[in-house]
Amino acid sequence: MLRETILSRSFSRNDQRRLGCGAFLCCLLTALSVFILLRPYLGHIPALTLRLSPGYGHGLFAMRDESVLMRREDPTEANRGSKQDASCHLSEPVSDYCEMTGDIRVLGNLSSILIGSSQAEQMNTSQKIRPYARKPDTNAMKPIQEWSILPVVKGDREQVSPCTHNHSVPAVLFSFGGYAGNNFHAIADVIVPLFLTSRRFNQQVQFLVTNMVPWSIHRYQAIFNHLSRYEIIDIDKDRNVHCFSKAIIGLKFHEELILYPQRPPHYSMKDFREFLRTSYSLGRMTAVNLSSSPGQRPRLLIISRSKTRMFTNVLEIVALAESLGYEVTVSELTHNTTRTVQAVNSCDVMMGVHGAGLTNFLFLPDNAVLIQVVPIGGLDWHARRYFGDPARAMKVSYVEYQIKEEESSLINEYPRDHLVFRDPDELKKDRPAFTSICLEKQNVKIDVNRFRGTLARALDLLR
Repeated sequence: MLRETILSRSFSRNDQRRLGCGAFLCCLLTALSVFILLRPYLGHIPALTLRLSPGYGHGLFAMRDESVLMRREDPTEANRGSKQDASCHLSEPVSDYCEMTGDIRVLGNLSSILIGSSQAEQMNTSQKIRPYARKPDTNAMKPIQEWSILPVVKGDREQVSPCTHNHSVPAVLFSFGGYAGNNFHAIADVIVPLFLTSRRFNQQVQFLVTNMVPWSIHRYQAIFNHLSRYEIIDIDKDRNVHCFSKAIIGLKFHEELILYPQRPPHYSMKDFREFLRTSYSLGRMTAVNLSSSPGQRPRLLIISRSKTRMFTNVLEIVALAESLGYEVTVSELTHNTTRTVQAVNSCDVMMGVHGAGLTNFLFLPDNAVLIQVVPIGGLDWHARRYFGDPARAMKVSYVEYQIKEEESSLINEYPRDHLVFRDPDELKKDRPAFTSICLEKQNVKIDVNRFRGTLARALDLLR
């Protein structure tokens, strides 16, 4: 009332109307100016919201959708020297992996990784990865732990996951599950991809292992020790929040036991073999040269399997080799212990039936010879793809001996018109039957008269 009285006395009715309009315009301009000044600091309204429980380890709740969008971080965050970046490679044929830089928090017993929301432009939805390099094989991938990569806004990140362990080195998270209990797959699916992914960090990297089997990890401890200075973390059982500024989830992969140096980070299998020599302190660089040392007896290692694909006449093979001038050792090579690796490195020729034990050819010296005995059952492609081609790429000569039906134990178990003899490619369509017959039930009795030429060929290659 007092304000209306003063205004009525000081201004006419028209003046009051004009004054009111001017005040309204003034307020509107002021509000617009404030909006323009503050616009860079205003977050986008999120279409979906991720709500996390206030304490770590109590789980995630009220997630409205599988796709979690991120709000843009406060721009002052960029002034703290922490550049945020993320890129996921999910269209690779064999292995998915994500590379991230910024505020990264690994919640082991939730199989989750939280990343800072300023990475929204690179990755604005959640991702799921099974970090094992055999993506097309559903049997191998089924038991692999799936990890969720969740973009989270800063406030939620601080509330749910305060760091309990801050790491100054990058993380590489990978699985040692799947077929990694098998020597070939451990090397081809994990060790070589891990070398490709982590070697560039020069041991300044922390390994986080999911699906960890301690005894299996122990087999390759020398390799892990030379890729990282830090003790491996069994991340599935860890209840801490591990914080990193850089992480790689999953492993890069080229081919089984093959690295292409033209692809980043430009490592070759020659580099990998040199790394193995250093890891195991292998002394022999090259095999014997019979041209310059004609009186020296080359060492032949025969891999003798004890359960499947056995040599049933190994003593005859030994006698044949010794008659040709070889010094012979017979071993099963079941584990990658230092003793096994040193034994392989001391030999000039290694022979065995197609199987995981042949993977130890990686420890042979340069210019050595690998003899692969290929059973019947249409295994020619597998033999060359998994051992023949890699051996040639690593300065190891390769000789292949394909047995005849009479040299297979299957000749006594199946009629000659069975698919295993008549059409092994058709048999492969029934994978369990193929595995049972060709890989689990088959043994080999070498025709020593026919095999003589193969051992002689290896001697020629050593010259």
